[in-house]
Amino acid sequence: MNLLALDSRWQRFNDENWVCPCCGQTFSGVFDIGFDHPDCWPHDSPRDLRQSELQVGDDKLSGDLCRFQEHRFLCSLLSLPIKGSDEALELAVWASVTPDTFYRYIDFATGETLEFASSLASLMNDLPLFGNVAPIGCEIRQGEEGQRPRLFAIEGPLAQAQAEGISFDQLLDIYAATGTEVRAHLMG
Repeated sequence: MNLLALDSRWQRFNDENWVCPCCGQTFSGVFDIGFDHPDCWPHDSPRDLRQSELQVGDDKLSGDLCRFQEHRFLCSLLSLPIKGSDEALELAVWASVTPDTFYRYIDFATGETLEFASSLASLMNDLPLFGNVAPIGCEIRQGEEGQRPRLFAIEGPLAQAQAEGISFDQLLDIYAATGTEVRAHLMG
């Protein structure tokens, strides 16, 4: 049994038939969060998601790859299990990798090699609740077939959250900090 099933907010959050009495908003459970670019991407021009790539001088940004000066980044998935449930928050975040890792990933993604070996990386997006003012050391690993690579923090609060999970209230805090206030709409 899902331990959160006793929390009326969790019930409303997962009930697509429940309608917020103040605004009519509905929910259907945990939704993913994605970052469009590494935090260090300096260009003001927003990337048009309908285009496959944004290029400013020699710097390039696509949905999966980024090159900024001599830096290389891969968009990867970072999972945070939710305590008391079988669900996880998936975050599409950017990882700084070596040029060698970057090009090995391109070879893997284009089918030139069959495997993408894990390597060290750094998380390049500030995540709410984890106070990362500097890049967080991580390991990047091959994702499931057809998915982006997976990112795992090596130590610290983020590594602990990946191993032990986050609470429902922490999930709501992350949503609020990334621009989607949910908490007020779950009160009955």
